[in-house]
Amino acid sequence: MHRGKSHQQHRSGARTSKAFVDQPPQSSSLTDYDRAHIALYVRLLDAAEEAAEWTEVVQVLFGLDPNRERERAHRVYDSHLARARWMTEHGYRDLLRAGMH
Repeated sequence: MHRGKSHQQHRSGARTSKAFVDQPPQSSSLTDYDRAHIALYVRLLDAAEEAAEWTEVVQVLFGLDPNRERERAHRVYDSHLARARWMTEHGYRDLLRAGMH
């Protein structure tokens, strides 16, 4: 399984890296990976809503070069976007329940 780091810029302007796997863990409930990557999922959903080109998104959010690793870059993008969409339909419930305790 490939691992990489996504680069995120905080409001302060500081850039940080967060490790990612090529395909997020698939589960019927929220995972630790999901919790750690919520901001990434939101950015993916925003990019999809704006019809951003997937090649640009994967470069910006994951630091992958789709010209060098097109198949891997597309797999990373597709799998994370699918998980982000799952979060909007199902995973958010686990977040809400956790926030109520």
